[in-house]
Amino acid sequence: MSEAAEAAKVGRWREEEERGNDLVLRLTLLVARLAGRTMTRGLLLVVTFYYALFSANARKATREFLRRVDEPTSFRRVHRQLFRFAEVALDGTYFLRGETKRFRFTRDGHEHLEQLVREGRGALLLGAHLGSFYAMRGASADFDMPVYPLVHTANAKQINSLYRALSPEMAERVVEIDEGDMRFMLRVKELVDQGAMVAILADRVPESANLAEVDFLGGTALMPTGPYLLASTLRCPVFFTVGVYRAPDHYELHCEPFAEKVVLKRGARQEAAREYAARYAQRLEHYARSAPDNWFNFFEFWKTP
Repeated sequence: MSEAAEAAKVGRWREEEERGNDLVLRLTLLVARLAGRTMTRGLLLVVTFYYALFSANARKATREFLRRVDEPTSFRRVHRQLFRFAEVALDGTYFLRGETKRFRFTRDGHEHLEQLVREGRGALLLGAHLGSFYAMRGASADFDMPVYPLVHTANAKQINSLYRALSPEMAERVVEIDEGDMRFMLRVKELVDQGAMVAILADRVPESANLAEVDFLGGTALMPTGPYLLASTLRCPVFFTVGVYRAPDHYELHCEPFAEKVVLKRGARQEAAREYAARYAQRLEHYARSAPDNWFNFFEFWKTP
């Protein structure tokens, strides 16, 4: 199957997943406001059981991942994966409202970002659909460390709607990626030059993305190279970041230096970007194995042979 066909296939799966995510997020938001965290988690057990029962695609994709990390592939284990996603989504509503005191945080590598803040330098943060990006962003507010997520235009309405409902200030700190209008890159460079942290989830494949085949959990996955093309333009430090959830209320916030500066050789830019994507996949695999219940890509992730 061609890369274009693979990307289109992933795009269709992503659309279905986004609809499911939107439903969970909106229901979570409503119930969390009315009932609190404990009762909402009880309701989410039922909601995710229903989703696991009737979403064949989510079951198939989750079982494929679980098999690759040597976890059981039973329905009960699939349901646990979906419930863990819903738990993290629920906690995200509290992080967006600035309610972080109910959670415990441990930080590994946070001193790298604190140093940048002291120096007034910005950076590009590479995240993933593993654990909680909202925990990373919510906790950064305690250190006067502005974080601006980059989101694709197709998903911006959903994300901005959620942000506006929870925190209008957060909604102002979203930068839309419009591949038909590259002016967004000027905004990103402006933010980084001002000392802001710009974050992008680098494991998700837009249909029109430049792709790289990388080894990931014993198979071949397609990863976007756009983040590294962007980083080479910004010429700023790049970090791999992830917020791993450990029940019932603990988040491990990890920040690893990825590259002081991304340099892509002339005439071999795509191949050089592929090497960075492969390095990213190695770090993502590490955390996927150490916290498999934090993996939240519920679509066919690996390339079809």
